[in-house]
Formats: sequence, C-alpha cells, structure tokens
Amino acid sequence: MWDSLIITPFINFLLWIYSLVGNLAVAIIIFTAVTRLLLYPLTAKQIKSTQSMQELQKNQKYIDLQKKYKDDKEKLAQEQMALYKELGVSPFASCLPTLIQFPIIIGLYQALIQTVASAPMDLLNLINHLYPSFLKVSTLIPLNTRFLWMDMGQPERLYIPGISFGIPVLAIVVIITTYISTKIITPPPTAGATDQSAMMTNMMNIYMPLLMGWLAWTLSSGLALYFVVTNLIQILQYAITGRVYWGNILPGKKPAPIKPVGKK
Repeated sequence: MWDSLIITPFINFLLWIYSLVGNLAVAIIIFTAVTRLLLYPLTAKQIKSTQSMQELQKNQKYIDLQKKYKDDKEKLAQEQMALYKELGVSPFASCLPTLIQFPIIIGLYQALIQTVASAPMDLLNLINHLYPSFLKVSTLIPLNTRFLWMDMGQPERLYIPGISFGIPVLAIVVIITTYISTKIITPPPTAGATDQSAMMTNMMNIYMPLLMGWLAWTLSSGLALYFVVTNLIQILQYAITGRVYWGNILPGKKPAPIKPVGKK
C-alpha cells in the first residue's frame, strides 16, 4: 500500500517532469520546488506554531515558573500546561504538520532513491513502478543523469587538476544551508532564562547540519541536490514570514539577550 499510494505516484510525477526537461537533475529541482510549494500551508503553520512557543519563552511568567519549580519537574509540567492554556498556546500545534509531512518526505526520499538507481536490477524495479498508460519506458531509459560535473546516481565529487581527492561541493553546501535554515528561526536567548532549551537548540544547530552533510556526502548526488534545493526553499519560506533572526548566522556573534515580556 505504501508503494501504491506514495512511492509510485512520486516516481511517476518525477519522471513525467523528466520527460519534459530531459535531464534528471533539472527534474529533481522542479520536483522539489513543486512539492515544497504544495506543502507550504503545513510549513507555514508549523513555523507560526514554533515561533509562538519561542515567544512564550520570553514571557516573564514562564521564566518565573522555571525558577520556582526547577526541582519539581512534575509540578513544573502542570504549571506550564496551565500557562499554555491561559495564553492560548498549544505546545503540540507545531508537531502535527511535521507528523503529516513526515510520511510524504520519506516517500519523496524513497522515490528519489529508486529513480536515480543505476544497477540493472534497480532499473528493472524502477520500470515496474511506472504507469504504462502515463509514461513510455522507451522514451525514458536510459535516464540522462549527468549534470555539470555530477552523476545523479553517484556520490558527488568535484575533481580539480592538481588535487588528489574529490571535493564534496554539494555536501558542503548542504551543511551551510542546513545551518542557516536552523539558525534563522532560533530567537536570541531570553535574559534570565534558566531552562535547558537553549542548550538543546544549540546542540541541534550543530549536529543537524553535520548529519545532513554526511548523508549528502555518502548518498547519491540526486539526493544531495534534493537536500540543497529543499534547504534553499525552506530559507525562503522562513524569510516570507518576516520573523527570522539573520544575526544568528555569524559564528561567535552573540545577540543581546531579549528582555522577558512583563519584566520592567
């Protein structure tokens, strides 16, 4: 059922785009842009919910609760839930769009893996996913997977004369764009905050770009390209909201802590 409802339609949509443009890399870029556009309402809702939770951490009542019940986690959780209700903030609102998007994103990922396959058995499996009445195999196979110096079915490396190793350009770009996309939605630390949320956020801002970069380095160029385009579109979507923190991007720069709401 997963193949029938998710993977097969995505593969056929991607290859339909390929049939129009004649290059798999260009098809991946268009495919990613279209799918991210369709998911934008969910993304916008998630961004709004996430920013509401971040704004809550600047509330003086929230900060006082952290101090007052720092040694009583159960009581702290009860008081926080009461504060969420009082301020009309749902701590789970940002999770729902993610849960809805998660199977779609996994499906996109698996569809790309099967589309950029180069082994004979993998190509046969790809053909079995095509809708015969929608796409003609004879006009698609073999796929044009070359783009600039890259082969979409192989890990990306740029070989420069005089250098004995290949430079993983896309992996580097993935790390940079993932870092930017995580940093620009993180507000400066709240003055007087004592919880560990800032520490956890900082850890994620370090580990997530490295993880995505490692995936881009080890997996096929097609997937690395998908990661890059996804990050760039995500940064643009965040910027559209008008509430991004560009000052967080520069390493070592520490924005002035935000004064808690309600504190004089």
